[in-house]
Amino acid sequence: MQLDAFLHHLHFSIDEIMPNHEVDWDDAPLPYKLYRNLPVIPLSLEIPLTLRNSSTKPNLEEIGHYLWYSFGLTQLCQPTTSLENNKTTTLFRRFIPSGGALYPNELYMYLKIDHYPDGIYHYDAAHHRLILLREGNFDSYLTEALGNRCNIHSCFGAVFVSTMFWKNFFKYNNFSYRLQGLDSGVLIGHLLECAKQFGYTNGVYFQFLDRAMNHLLGLSEGEENVYGVIPLSTEPHKDWFHNAYRENTTVTSHDLLQQIPPLTHEHFVRSKHVDEYPMITKVNAASMIESTEHFQTLTQENRQQYSAHAVQLPKVERLSYDFLHLCKKRYSPDADFTLTKWDTRSLATLLQETSLAFPYYNDLDGNSLNENARLSLYGCFYNVTGIENGAYAYNSKSHSIQPIRYGDLRYSLQSSMTMDNVNLFQVPLCLHVVGKKDYYTHTLGYRGYRIHQMEAGILVHRLVLAATAMGMGGHPLLSFDTNSCDQLYGIDGGNETSLIQIPVGAYRARNWLKGYLHN
Repeated sequence: MQLDAFLHHLHFSIDEIMPNHEVDWDDAPLPYKLYRNLPVIPLSLEIPLTLRNSSTKPNLEEIGHYLWYSFGLTQLCQPTTSLENNKTTTLFRRFIPSGGALYPNELYMYLKIDHYPDGIYHYDAAHHRLILLREGNFDSYLTEALGNRCNIHSCFGAVFVSTMFWKNFFKYNNFSYRLQGLDSGVLIGHLLECAKQFGYTNGVYFQFLDRAMNHLLGLSEGEENVYGVIPLSTEPHKDWFHNAYRENTTVTSHDLLQQIPPLTHEHFVRSKHVDEYPMITKVNAASMIESTEHFQTLTQENRQQYSAHAVQLPKVERLSYDFLHLCKKRYSPDADFTLTKWDTRSLATLLQETSLAFPYYNDLDGNSLNENARLSLYGCFYNVTGIENGAYAYNSKSHSIQPIRYGDLRYSLQSSMTMDNVNLFQVPLCLHVVGKKDYYTHTLGYRGYRIHQMEAGILVHRLVLAATAMGMGGHPLLSFDTNSCDQLYGIDGGNETSLIQIPVGAYRARNWLKGYLHN
């Protein structure tokens, strides 16, 4: 199958790329990666419930807290549905949402802190510890792998977000390629927010020399791939995201692979049988960047629409919240949504807070912040005081909503669901992140698809965080018919499409056993 057709089917005709298969839950992989027979550095289990002022020189204890709040195992729960079937299904949850709670990502860190070896570490979420994979100073290697666009020397470390293909593929098959990009984006959004809370300067590099980066971490190309790199510093963005790669000598993955030996560490995934996933490896290989001469920046474009019929939303203050409390409180309702009335100020607050996910520092925009987001927020609103029921597009610059069609659209939304896990008749707000139908592949190649999904994930993270701060729940969903939703918004004939659906509303308390995993 051609890759363009594969990406099209991922969104518009998923049945074309989904073979009939039964998930073998007894042979499911672990939701975390376990390395064997390597040096271990335990991290403090004394997790703070409030953040102290971060130090100018981060220490191991602080790094441990940052990792736990970012991607640690924070909750153990046993849903009552499993208990009723006389099965004990234990779910390990983290503070961020993930499709099916499978968490396909892994975190690695390049660390340079006092009293511990400089080097590449894996964050072992199962045991809250660091595993030393490769010792040494790799400032020059990383700088070149990022195209000489970041002053790694001024950073105390960098986080690598990777995706392990099998962790999602075993359940979702080829559909996992769409899921893992969104999951990676949600994790990146959470890493950025956590870094902000700890006082770390940060930014995202979506473009790097893949094989060189995988080689540094010791990842097998057919099993796992780095999706994003986030340098961390306590200094300002002085020399970040510049375009020095255009003036400097071109660097290739082949050049860097000669500098350090390969790693052959043993790790455990639990599955005894791992299927092949040829389309995933094919599109992943096509998305790789081999030379720094292929790095791109995107020109800014204003995607906002202005209309005389727009409904101006009231000016509202920024939300004030305890970030760590929100992390513990976040929840994705499904059958437990309950319909309540909203007012225009609450809607205005939610939309404004969500739009603040952008701008953020990243290599697509170069050394300046892009005020024009590459994504839009659309929504179907019901039972909002002062707003007529219907579908709207949000304009963040004018803080207004543009009406697209009026009426109670809950039946249309429910009919477009491909699973019956959420009752949208009980949801006052059903939001959609809308992006490009070509996924920027004309500019960024096939890598543009996964980047576009990751940016959608960053926006989803911000939306869910804002909803939680307002005492509501948001449930990111891909179980909807994209064609129907695009027709609902009247965008089916152009170059825009719905990437993900997030119903938002109040919810009832669920009956389940759960416990928090911290001291």
